[in-house]
Amino acid sequence: MTEILEILKYILPSAVVFAAAYYLLKLFLDNEQKKRQADIKAAGYKIITPIRLQAYERLVLLLERISPESLIMRMHKSEFTALQLQTSLILSIREEFEHNLSQQVYISSQAWEIIRNAKEDMIKLINTAATKLNDNATSIELSQKIFELSVSSDKMLTKSALEYVKNEIRQVM
Repeated sequence: MTEILEILKYILPSAVVFAAAYYLLKLFLDNEQKKRQADIKAAGYKIITPIRLQAYERLVLLLERISPESLIMRMHKSEFTALQLQTSLILSIREEFEHNLSQQVYISSQAWEIIRNAKEDMIKLINTAATKLNDNATSIELSQKIFELSVSSDKMLTKSALEYVKNEIRQVM
């Protein structure tokens, strides 16, 4: 029995020192791993943040380019018929949108949905304006009708989408 007590006298303090050293070493290594993960995450943010901001910039540009004022000023030609202008405007909106499809990776799903709805709203506005004209209408008449409908509309989705994107950019910064 005394032999067991004698052995325990040496093993017990050694076990306590070992447990304390193990605990402290584990704590230190866990802390170091958390620091490394935080550094990796920070480095990732340094890379992704400029890319995200660039995506937001491109989408703001998209929304500005498909707004009625900008779109008509850019696409209007006096020799166009209303049908030709309608086709040209819709084609331009779709091309702009398709050109920026990859930007959805860098923004929230809700922001992308709002932008997509703004595009569809603009196409719908153009088509609605075209249906309110007679078959031999000029491009000027279509332009005027589009402006009338956009002014009479309570809330243009391109403007609300632009505001939403700007607010989301502020949250990223």
